[in-house]
Amino acid sequence: MMPGVAANDTSQRRSGCPVSVSLEVFGDRWSLLIVRDLMVRGLQTFKEFEESGEGISTNILADRLQKLEANGIITAEADQNDGRRLNYRLTEKGIDLAPVLLELLIWAARHEHTGAPCAFIAEMEKNREAVIAESRRRWRERDPTPLLPKFQK
Repeated sequence: MMPGVAANDTSQRRSGCPVSVSLEVFGDRWSLLIVRDLMVRGLQTFKEFEESGEGISTNILADRLQKLEANGIITAEADQNDGRRLNYRLTEKGIDLAPVLLELLIWAARHEHTGAPCAFIAEMEKNREAVIAESRRRWRERDPTPLLPKFQK
């Protein structure tokens, strides 16, 4: 175990492999898209995730938000203007996924047909550290300005 890592109950894990453990925490399609939307699209509310264009059903969205929160990837905070509404935010553990999401984005644009503009992805690939630093800055400062455009099909 790495220094600073809490000793969680591992009795329910399929294996001790770090890749397997990671996939158990956030490895389904919807969880990664929620993390993406929080990290680079500036979305914060249930309604914004629901209307993000990915087609997630409300029951799946509620389940994934709960699981991400239970795993310490996100936190839910009451909205300052409307205490009935929750705003979701990545935790430090969640923002640490920035390099993973960046590499997934670059990999998919390189090997699959995507709606991402080639020049945009090439620029991100050239400036990985700056993109990650900007993601972290926006998280730290609670800046909801989208880092990435919404990609077309």
